[in-house]
Amino acid sequence: MKKNKLPRRIAIGIVLGVLVGWACHHFAGSEQSAKEIAAYFSMVTDIFLRLIKMIIAPLVFATLVGGIASMGNSRSVGRIGMRAMAWFVTASVISLMIGMGLVNLFQPGAGLNMEVVQHATAAVPVNTGDFSLKTFISHVFPRSIAEAMANNEILQIVVFSLFFGFALAGAKRAGYTKITDSIEELAKVMFKITDYVMAFAPIGVFAAIASAITTQGLGLLVDYGKLIAEFYLGIVILWAVLFGAGYAFLGRSVFDLGKLIREPILLAFSTASSESAYPKTIEALEKFGAPKRVSSFVLPLGYSFNLDGSMMYQAFAIMFIAQAYNIDLSFTQQLLILLTLMVTSKGMAGVARASVVVVAATLPMFNLPEAGLLLIIGIDQFLDMARTATNVVGNSIATAVVAKSEPHEEPAEEGQAQVPVRSRSEPVSVA
Repeated sequence: MKKNKLPRRIAIGIVLGVLVGWACHHFAGSEQSAKEIAAYFSMVTDIFLRLIKMIIAPLVFATLVGGIASMGNSRSVGRIGMRAMAWFVTASVISLMIGMGLVNLFQPGAGLNMEVVQHATAAVPVNTGDFSLKTFISHVFPRSIAEAMANNEILQIVVFSLFFGFALAGAKRAGYTKITDSIEELAKVMFKITDYVMAFAPIGVFAAIASAITTQGLGLLVDYGKLIAEFYLGIVILWAVLFGAGYAFLGRSVFDLGKLIREPILLAFSTASSESAYPKTIEALEKFGAPKRVSSFVLPLGYSFNLDGSMMYQAFAIMFIAQAYNIDLSFTQQLLILLTLMVTSKGMAGVARASVVVVAATLPMFNLPEAGLLLIIGIDQFLDMARTATNVVGNSIATAVVAKSEPHEEPAEEGQAQVPVRSRSEPVSVA
């Protein structure tokens, strides 16, 4: 019963954050005072996010290694990986097309009539120096697992865990089971620590919302209301498409999944952090019936390759900037932008403010003014909340669908017993 109250408490934290943030912004007296007040709220949020980051690396390692060891053979990993990537690519294309279609339909940037200043350097507050596909590919492979865990590099942890899991599976077949048992116990301990950390979630959520409203104020939402409303409409449409696709594969149980992921969605939305939602997402998938061997592999992979909300945001942002500067882009040019985003966005893992960085890196490729990024940087927090929550929805449905496609019993290698997998027909307990 205590856990069931968490979504309600998070929602209360969001409402209180808006009210307190508005009051602080209204009575602060000056922009500097508002920033000083917001800094105290941000301190609370930072502490909560640090606690979340503290458990991410060991949780990903323990669940993924345990899942790989239970699979027992590389064919299972390859099969699951191929199905997951096929879903990820399809979802990315759909997300980009929805974003591009809506921004062409509503024209949110039209009428701003911004002028391109030649030979001017815009103070764009993002760093694109370390962003490239080449850098991303080399960055996937860890030079030190300690460094990867210290920096919460999820994809690097996944790579190391794959090697460790396969080695552990071989040791398990040879009769060495103590390490496997220890890994499974570590996962249980990490989920217990997650429960302790999540008790502070409503406070962290309250502080995150209050900080954003204190500095930006509700007036910013009014000024950019058209863009924000149209983007959120796109998010609603994307959710409908994702749940529709989930219904095609999962049937009515996709709505049970929706109820189970309420907590991670609220956490992701209010903190604008995918990491804050990871522990509760993997826990919700386990309650839904997705085998650990699948969810512990697909979900971390999705955090790098299946960012549906971020993909739609990038298409929205680039087209908005082009419209603001009265730059007409032909259908061919827009198609090239879509293809470019499909490739460049795969370098987002491990990059701070990743979606904004992708937009900043893509703009000069099509001779669009980089200064246009300043038009949306002020409201990026509010857009980030929606796209982060959407990423959680997309990854949850993708993982559930891949789990559904897996056989009820994992084919075993010679000399190894079959591993039973929970049947999808078993009842699901939903809070």
